[in-house]
Amino acid sequence: MFQVNAIWRTLSVAPHRTMFLFGAVQGLVAIAWWLIELLGRYTPAWLPPSWVIPAAWAHGFLMIYGFFPFFIFGFLMTVYPNWMNGTKIPPRRYMPAFLLLAGGVLLFYIGLILGKPLLAAGVALMLGGWGIALYALLDVLITTRHPDKLHPGIAAFSLAAGWLGMLAFLIWLATGNGLFALFALKAGVWFFLLPIFFAVGHRMIPFFSSRVLDNYKIVRPVSALWVMLACSFGHGMLEFLGWNAWLWLVDLPLLAQTLYLSWHWQLRRSFEVRLLAVLHISFAWLSIALALYAVQSLALLAGRPVLGFAPLHALAVGLFASMVLGMASRVTLGHSGAELKADGVTWALFLGFQAAVLARIAGDLPLAGSAAGHFYLLSAVIWLVCFLPWFFKYAPKYWRPRSDGQAG
Repeated sequence: MFQVNAIWRTLSVAPHRTMFLFGAVQGLVAIAWWLIELLGRYTPAWLPPSWVIPAAWAHGFLMIYGFFPFFIFGFLMTVYPNWMNGTKIPPRRYMPAFLLLAGGVLLFYIGLILGKPLLAAGVALMLGGWGIALYALLDVLITTRHPDKLHPGIAAFSLAAGWLGMLAFLIWLATGNGLFALFALKAGVWFFLLPIFFAVGHRMIPFFSSRVLDNYKIVRPVSALWVMLACSFGHGMLEFLGWNAWLWLVDLPLLAQTLYLSWHWQLRRSFEVRLLAVLHISFAWLSIALALYAVQSLALLAGRPVLGFAPLHALAVGLFASMVLGMASRVTLGHSGAELKADGVTWALFLGFQAAVLARIAGDLPLAGSAAGHFYLLSAVIWLVCFLPWFFKYAPKYWRPRSDGQAG
């Protein structure tokens, strides 16, 4: 009992510990659940399971609202006070948020089998936890006097949009109106996830680069954030309205911006430092995703639909999931007292994870044909093959005290 209490005290001493740990668990469970579904669809292993809601929508919800937010909240609750020289967020704020979010996710899984009331209860718990976490971040944002609140402000705005997206999913469960579910999934990607990942990359990638690369000039145009917000929200609304043939109008300007940033942030030089390169590589996937979206949109305008969900997964797995691996590795190392260095195992797992992105994209290319399902399966398997060793390597650092004896 004493050991359990000691582990719990260590886990609750900093927000990233509990949040990252459950996020890492979700990185395995959510994809394992999806793999069960894919095996039923594309192999004779078993019949596709019967879920309470469409599996694709459950998959989207679990990834958008049940996986990434644990890493996002764990990261932001750690860096918000540092960004604005504010007071650290206390456990009485982040632990209730964590318990409600984690409990809601667990209830969501149960509800997939036992019925919509449990699904709705799970989403309601997650909304409560999300609200508590957002309030804690807003408290720092509003009460702290600092001249530069742009990046944390965008993050808070995006989290509020994510809360509304999850609320829309709950309304769909209660009413059966599919427009609410559609809005939840579109808003989750374009109003919540992309603005946060872009804003964090915009702030942290050039900063980290300047710390380890000689003669490095920080390029961080504020205009890039406004371009991103306009294009990201424009993309989300166009998709929600079904006007996908016109996505190129917002994707091409944002693509020009992301290519400019990757070039001036010196993607090529980042390979001198592996722990930096993982962030640059992750961000580069945004340009690839936008290029695929633009090609898909122009093809639709010409009456020739192509690429399926390839652009979405270049974004979701390429940018979002890869950035989670890269940034979570960095934060975990830095806050466990370990050396800020990506060893050979971490580097190999990250590079291997890129194969999951390529396999998922390949499944929606015209040449895939009838083998598309096998590429989807391969992508899920590669995800697990890379994420499982990462879990065993990094998860113990969350319940163990820092090796340097410091707090946090």
